[in-house]
Amino acid sequence: MKRLAPKLLEDHTSSSSLMDVLKLSSAFPLAATKIAAVPKQPLNFFPFPKTRAPIFPLFLTLIEEKKSGIHTTATRQNDAAFSEAAYEAERLSLDAAARETMAEKSAIEGQDSDDPKAWKWVIRKRVWDLMEARNIAQFPRPVHHRIPNFIGADLAANKLSNLEVFKEANCVKVNPDTPQKQVRFLTLNGGKKLLTPQPRLRTGFFSVLEYSTLNPSTIKEACTSVGVAKYGKPIGLDEKIKVDLIVIGSVAVDPKTGARLGKGEGFAELEYGMLRYMGAIDDSTPIVTSVHDEQLVDDIPIEKLLIHDVPVDIICTPTRVIFTNTTIPKPQGIYWDKLSPEKLSQIKVLRQLKSKIERESGQKLPSGPSEKLPPTARRGKR
Repeated sequence: MKRLAPKLLEDHTSSSSLMDVLKLSSAFPLAATKIAAVPKQPLNFFPFPKTRAPIFPLFLTLIEEKKSGIHTTATRQNDAAFSEAAYEAERLSLDAAARETMAEKSAIEGQDSDDPKAWKWVIRKRVWDLMEARNIAQFPRPVHHRIPNFIGADLAANKLSNLEVFKEANCVKVNPDTPQKQVRFLTLNGGKKLLTPQPRLRTGFFSVLEYSTLNPSTIKEACTSVGVAKYGKPIGLDEKIKVDLIVIGSVAVDPKTGARLGKGEGFAELEYGMLRYMGAIDDSTPIVTSVHDEQLVDDIPIEKLLIHDVPVDIICTPTRVIFTNTTIPKPQGIYWDKLSPEKLSQIKVLRQLKSKIERESGQKLPSGPSEKLPPTARRGKR
């Protein structure tokens, strides 16, 4: 990616797989040491099966393969009876439980002056409160503990689609949150391949959607969580794929440094780390976020960022495009010494990746410290 000069463009601007044998050195990124210029330190989800068939066990009927006697699971409407209402009800219920857990976690971490993440919750809460108070927020509301949807999200998406890095991209990874729905649509409508994570990595890893497999009546639906479940093709860690552009949601972002805060669950960082291990992205892969102008902040201390925090190269708002020219290092993979046993136990794809690396390297990967799980999360564990 060319070096991007820092400047603002106003309203009318137009503008691989997981390697056969993962090297031991990439399995142990130099996470513990301080990085030059920016010293950084670095959820009850359903697992998915070892097959590459997608799994939504409550919502897809099993097809009996008469010849082999093996049950397989289907994704498409014509392969199985897909209950949209049941899928969406389940998703909303689990998302609500996750937000409740995060609210309790933020209360614990935000009040602990010794917690390295306490300052992040202060900024997140300020932005969430501001968006609600000024009625900038859009459905779903309240925006607390979400990547907040906002008035003008489509305008920001349209600006993003005019970027050269978007026009030149063949495959775009976009987060599954509501404010980036228009970005997902523009990606598919532009004939590009869309890579999107399954919500909270709950049912698996990523799904791929392509314009050629859709039609005008299904393309908008394919940009929703239900649509991804119906029309997407789930992929695994061994998929050969090259991602040309990453679009990421944010709660707050600093236009001068490219420092970013998400909603606090760490999934964007985990997704980024896994794509690094797959060889799908590298340091040159541009990272773009779309936010409201009121989500721009100037008080994210880059010296307190954690090693896995993902910075952004470009910010698109409803009124402008900002090239941050960030100097914050991008994560080199997953930092296992920062990943708690609790989070690892909740995300099967991470456990599979860890086992694969340990098996191929012949060495055991480190584990991070235990999380201070709030009561809801403790009750939810089985």
